[in-house]
Amino acid sequence: MSGTAILFKEENVTFIEDIDISVFQEIKDQCGCKTCSCKLEDKIVNLGAVSPVYWHPDEVDWEYGY
Repeated sequence: MSGTAILFKEENVTFIEDIDISVFQEIKDQCGCKTCSCKLEDKIVNLGAVSPVYWHPDEVDWEYGY
């Protein structure tokens, strides 16, 4: 199952689309750490210190707003 992860970092919001729920869980497990990393498109990506994350099970409809 893939969807969109919404990550909060200080006052910024990051959206990562079309990722597997297992990657989202990996990110969520690292919440509160100084750095969070995960594998996206066969590359290890350092996301920095992200706090609460939200999983949206589908793609985001950017024209509608969510």
